[in-house]
Amino acid sequence: MADVILPQLGETVTEGTITQWFKAVGDAVEIDEPLFEISTDKVDSEVPSPAAGVLTEIRVPEGETVEVGTILAIIGDAAAAPAPVAAAPDPEPVPAPDPAPAPTAAPPPPPPPVEPPATTVPPSAATDPSVLLSPVVRGLVNEHGIDPATITGTGPGGRITRGDVEAVIARDRHDAPASAPSASAPVAPRPAPERPPVTPGARDRVEAFNKMRRLTGEHMVYSKAVSPHVLMTAEVDYEAVEVVRKRHAAAFRDEEGFSLSYLPFIVIALVDAIREHPRANASVGDGALIIHEDVNLGVAVDLHHEGLIVPVIHGADGLRLRAIAREVRALAERARNGNLSVDDITGGTFTVSNPGPFGTHFTGAIISQPEVAILSTEGVSRKPVVVTAADGTEAIGIHSVGLLALSFDHRAFDGAYAASFLAAIRRNIETRDWEVELS
Repeated sequence: MADVILPQLGETVTEGTITQWFKAVGDAVEIDEPLFEISTDKVDSEVPSPAAGVLTEIRVPEGETVEVGTILAIIGDAAAAPAPVAAAPDPEPVPAPDPAPAPTAAPPPPPPPVEPPATTVPPSAATDPSVLLSPVVRGLVNEHGIDPATITGTGPGGRITRGDVEAVIARDRHDAPASAPSASAPVAPRPAPERPPVTPGARDRVEAFNKMRRLTGEHMVYSKAVSPHVLMTAEVDYEAVEVVRKRHAAAFRDEEGFSLSYLPFIVIALVDAIREHPRANASVGDGALIIHEDVNLGVAVDLHHEGLIVPVIHGADGLRLRAIAREVRALAERARNGNLSVDDITGGTFTVSNPGPFGTHFTGAIISQPEVAILSTEGVSRKPVVVTAADGTEAIGIHSVGLLALSFDHRAFDGAYAASFLAAIRRNIETRDWEVELS
């Protein structure tokens, strides 16, 4: 028997909605056969069956939103398939009871003592099982005594989401009048507000945080809280890369259908540096550092300025420059078109953020948990540099120069290790024979 659970569909995804079951109870399923479709704020994807057997139970119906890790269904062997339910036989008629004898007259009992009337509290709609709410949402409305009928749902089919409930809670806190203290009670100082109130002006436009923005913020705050972040930068001379890029630019565009950017060169240099510094390619476990043998490289992708997602190049350490360039391009296109699969956004071991095309100087990126480092690739521009000739003489030349910024978790390694890692990336970029990579 195997449990079918809702998988983690990205670092900031905490829940998902079952949009379709491809199998019914009693159907046979094969391992890795599409079993159900899940919808989140970042990806809509078919999820394969984790085991072969018979679908013996579906615990979460279509349209239900549940948290990551929830058991959705049970897969058993063929013998565990539910048997057809036989119709219950009609009940035997029950004979009418004999009439009770007439009671004899008795003195009336004394009247009961008068008690104050009790107030009957109608059951909340939040506890009504016919109201379709996710466990998280139902818990929130119960905790805060909110009637779901008063909430306008923004989820699929008008479903009430966690964000809808939290918005009502925040509004109620803001609108609640302050009660005047009694004359006999001491006046206690008011607690400091969570954030200063802001009143929109007549020319202001209010944009509510969408789910992706809210969850990204929560994940970033969590990451800063659990990881002692350290930022380290290094200046890199990209002239060796620039020479090869210019030489092959036209042919590469004709062959691949897109331009050759700096990013694939940086990725190759990074992956090779990880071989020398394996602790950079790790996750923090329960009181231990888990060092990964494979480099599954996450590359942050902007979704039309509406959010961010990090698809993963699995086995990046086994690919070379052209293959890396193709993977980066394909994942970015699928991300922006909403066509990423579950595998595309899970299993990352190291992340690269690439704001450089916008001409950034350096960025203190926040680590994607539970990884231990993230590299930000900054803008590259033409600058005067000191060039040393073979005979040791120096001159001023114009080269393509930019910064690399590494944010790392101080629990995983110290500054000397991080500096050595950055130096290895820089050395690879500046001295690698890039012509071989494109030949």
